[in-house]
Amino acid sequence: MTQLKPILTHIDAIPSTPGKFKSEKSSPYNLYRLRFHPTLFPRFTLWSFLFISFIVLFFFFSSPTNPTTGNNRRSLKNQVSPPVSLGPNWERRVRASARPRSKTGFTVLVTGAAGFVGSHVSLALKRRGDGVLGLDNFNSYYDIGLKKARSGLLERSGVMIVEGDINDAVLLKKLFDVVGFTHVMHMAAQAGVRYAMQNPGSYVHSNIAGFVSLLEACKIANPQPSIVWASSSSVYGLNSKVPFSEKDRTDQPASLYAATKKAGEEIAHTYNHIYGLSITGLRFFTVYGPWGRPDMAYFFFTKDILRGKEIKIFETSDHGSVARDFTYVDDVVKGCLAALDTAKKSTGSGGKKKGAAQLRIYNLGNTKPVPVGRLVSILEKLLKVKAKKKVLQMPRNGDVPFTHANISLAHKELGYKPTTDLEVGLKKFVKWYVNYYGSKKKSSWMRAATMPILERTFHDSCACFGCCGLYPS
Repeated sequence: MTQLKPILTHIDAIPSTPGKFKSEKSSPYNLYRLRFHPTLFPRFTLWSFLFISFIVLFFFFSSPTNPTTGNNRRSLKNQVSPPVSLGPNWERRVRASARPRSKTGFTVLVTGAAGFVGSHVSLALKRRGDGVLGLDNFNSYYDIGLKKARSGLLERSGVMIVEGDINDAVLLKKLFDVVGFTHVMHMAAQAGVRYAMQNPGSYVHSNIAGFVSLLEACKIANPQPSIVWASSSSVYGLNSKVPFSEKDRTDQPASLYAATKKAGEEIAHTYNHIYGLSITGLRFFTVYGPWGRPDMAYFFFTKDILRGKEIKIFETSDHGSVARDFTYVDDVVKGCLAALDTAKKSTGSGGKKKGAAQLRIYNLGNTKPVPVGRLVSILEKLLKVKAKKKVLQMPRNGDVPFTHANISLAHKELGYKPTTDLEVGLKKFVKWYVNYYGSKKKSSWMRAATMPILERTFHDSCACFGCCGLYPS
């Protein structure tokens, strides 16, 4: 998951009756009193047309660029085929996917189910017996093929993913009418800190409007579900006190992404207070692992090192190291499921609050910040390739020099305890990366033959729940 001056100053000077404007000699700058001569009208119209045409062409050719594919586009669009009609067969599939194996199992709607954390939490829930229904719009922020590969693994595990947007109120109402969800795991978001400078509207659309749309659907559901959602460590922004604690100030966001996540936390408080929704927010700290997101540093460092391309390593203005609290996805998944398991029921019904409801926020990190230079050294060792490094001063693009999580609250209330060392986690990622992208170079029949291997890599590369993923810091 990162401001009108009055214009009616002389409005009383305008004549109250129709007629020509007369220019005043004493006020040569009163442009609104200029006389429009008939011979000037065609020339004025021509220049107006040319000006408007220029503006239209400017916006057409200055569309944002995809940071991972380089393709120009004006907005993140759903590039998948239109969804199937919502008939009886569709409803049967939805119910079957959301049906838990036991009476004590949860029925969970997972938004962003084809993304990192969403796909891997979905698999973890399904494997332990919960009913899971996914929702994802498969936008084009990064390679849709990777999202489709994750989706395929979930489909084969019995998890249906509905293609749709969380801003689609009609679709959300339909899903809640068909299934009585006990919980919502909200992982859908526009991710990435730097991309917010290119396409700010997508962050407001997904992280604020989308979150409100989902909460609106939850508030009128009967019964109301309990909600666990992904915030971000980015909300700590320019906070210099370390390690970051849930009690620290979060009113100085350094990016629009961070600001939208902070806004989400305030929106969550509002819906909890007014409508009795049980809501738990999780601040993720630089999650990494297999099936990761291509725009994350460890991912594109691996790609560029293998291709012999130069990688950029940023340092602070005083030549200090940039460090991150890298957290392996297995540990994050454990935290997500613990938050779900300890979430109390919402207290409202049909949009009306009947009592105080649970509201929580937790850090999910590793508590061991590692300099980015150390990350590169580990990748060099694992890949057996020397990186071509270029050290640069960190630009003012919303990134912060370090992150460090205080997880004492999550440990106390969720039993959260990260156990994966960075080198161990990166080893699993590199193994997945070589298997996945190596197979893509083979013929189609070879890729089909290796799919079971990819599934085993997805399941076996993680020790705790057999699932992997990543979410923005």
